[in-house]
Amino acid sequence: MTKRNRVIILGAAGRDFHDFNVVYRDDPATEVVTFTAAQITGIAGRRYPASLAGHLYPEGIPILDESGLDELLARTPIDQVVFAYSDVSHAHVMHLASRALAGGADFLLLGPQRTMLEAARPVIAISAVRTGCGKSQTSRYLSRLLRSWGLRLAILRHPMPYGDLERQAVQRFASRADLDAAACTVEEREEYEPHIAVGNTVWAGVDYARIVAQASQEADLLLWEGGNNDFPFLRPDLHIVLTDPLRAGHELTHHPGETVLRMADIVVLAKCDAAAQAQIQQVTDNVRRINPRAALVRAASPITLSEAETIRGRPVAVVEDGPSVTHGGMAYGAGYVAASRAGAQIVDPRPYAAPTIAGIYAAYPHIGPVLPAMGYTAAQLEALSATLAAMPVDYVLAATPADLARLIQIDKPVLRTHYDYAELDSPGLADHVRDFLAACGLLTAYV
Repeated sequence: MTKRNRVIILGAAGRDFHDFNVVYRDDPATEVVTFTAAQITGIAGRRYPASLAGHLYPEGIPILDESGLDELLARTPIDQVVFAYSDVSHAHVMHLASRALAGGADFLLLGPQRTMLEAARPVIAISAVRTGCGKSQTSRYLSRLLRSWGLRLAILRHPMPYGDLERQAVQRFASRADLDAAACTVEEREEYEPHIAVGNTVWAGVDYARIVAQASQEADLLLWEGGNNDFPFLRPDLHIVLTDPLRAGHELTHHPGETVLRMADIVVLAKCDAAAQAQIQQVTDNVRRINPRAALVRAASPITLSEAETIRGRPVAVVEDGPSVTHGGMAYGAGYVAASRAGAQIVDPRPYAAPTIAGIYAAYPHIGPVLPAMGYTAAQLEALSATLAAMPVDYVLAATPADLARLIQIDKPVLRTHYDYAELDSPGLADHVRDFLAACGLLTAYV
């Protein structure tokens, strides 16, 4: 019998599972020995179940913590280490490559051509060069336009399978009741709730071949909303990529953000209402240099704060979208900006942080005086609630897209911040998308 190629897949409960399903699951020449886990709490120590892993893996596949990579390479022969997660610096990837090479293995990155699925419907994909660029509000903006033009669409979200993987093989969310039934984490709700609120149906899960097939039966067009700065799981017919001038230069320094920028058909310079002109020009120059064929449009990210006048001069706790201010590298987000504009006194959560939350600050020391909405586990939710209870504030300003007050007990009034997409150019993003739809015959009349 021919020796099987022994592989470790480095992941974070998303792309790693997808790459396995598409490339390795049914390959008799390959044995995936283990997945490793990074970025996400509570993934390590579990198994990728046999029902999803296929007939070659009757016992499933273990998921180990990435910190044990060197020990694993030392004690068992491994032929290849495959990197399969996102929103990390190029240096981070190469440090892992160095560990793999020193341990006697090859180091591999699977590219879009091997991992993107073909869909029976046209696909518009929205990606970004970093977490927190504004993919969600952009996809909501486009979804409203697409529906107003008479198109049936399905939102396909980059996976976040943090619970029972077998139950999460194919997920369809059309209501908050669906989110409750699936016991979605805060991080999942941040992405799904705003779409549901504007009338979209969201698909997600683990097995994207099945997800694409089922979603295509309900839609004229698939709108892929990526996670972090990953490239799409589906082959896009139109690929929109967001950049963030507030983090000018990051479009060239993070993986696979530079890849998606080079792939883009349309590049959006988001947050141009908040960035300095020099930052906007720096990103513009970088885009023009590495992807001169892409259309380039500017956009704003207007922030709305309910009852803003009530917090002027008052002490407030600001809760931000979790991933944006953790591995996304942002010191703060829309909540801090909204509180500052409203003249509130922003209280630093660190002196009041429960131990679990204090661990987040230790792991991500760049975070400013804001509280990340961490809710991957029940323990994190309890710690978030305890931290807010301990803070000497009059209001909680919640900038997470999830309705936090439905998930944890908060003993103070909660004000919510929303952020949207706004065109700054003509022609803008809507015009380019309309032209694309007309060219592929999806608009019966030019809108």
